Amino acid sequence: MTSSSVPSPISASAASPAQAADLSVADAGAKQGAEVSHQAEAGHGEEEGHGDFRLFGLATFLVADGMTFAGFFAAYLTFRAVNPLAEGGNYELELVLPTVNTILLLLSSLTFHRAAKAIHQDRTQACRNWLLVTAALGFTFLGGQMVEYFSLPFGLTDNLFASTFYAITGFHGLHVTLGGLMILIIWWQSRQGGRVTKANLFPLEATELYWHFVDGIWVLLYGILYLL
Repeated sequence: MTSSSVPSPISASAASPAQAADLSVADAGAKQGAEVSHQAEAGHGEEEGHGDFRLFGLATFLVADGMTFAGFFAAYLTFRAVNPLAEGGNYELELVLPTVNTILLLLSSLTFHRAAKAIHQDRTQACRNWLLVTAALGFTFLGGQMVEYFSLPFGLTDNLFASTFYAITGFHGLHVTLGGLMILIIWWQSRQGGRVTKANLFPLEATELYWHFVDGIWVLLYGILYLL
């Protein structure tokens, strides 16, 4: 009875290697699990750092929008080629005001670039000032376009040339209006404690990309409508 209650030295020595093996396997599994967890966290961090495709999405939208303008340009050139105006109806567009408007928009792209550069340098007030200048140039362009509309020798429904001209310039003017409003929103959001900061540049960068697109479309429009 007494000998049965005492553990056998042989069984104890035999159990020790088995326990050691179990501990070794468990320890290796824990290390492997920690490595997998670390790799998963690293991959998650990379996704967070490189997974922002908002500007790419905006660029894709602008490409599609550019196709709309391309359709307008194609329609204008087609109407001009296959539907010649009647004698005395060949309008000559004035170049002075459209040229001034072109200069205004090109300057606005420069001032917007200065605004973006300022906020990258953490000069918020300078950024806001340049944004106001950019918006003012854009709305001045719209004012010039309205003056041109009232001085044109043709109306919206006179012929296909006139209708297409108003459609193209009006559609572009709508883009300038939206862009100007967006710039004013960014100006407000870049105030002290606002959403747009050096750490959160997407709203400003998206609006800047849109504005440069609008300016580039006008350069093409100016060449096709006024210079050809």
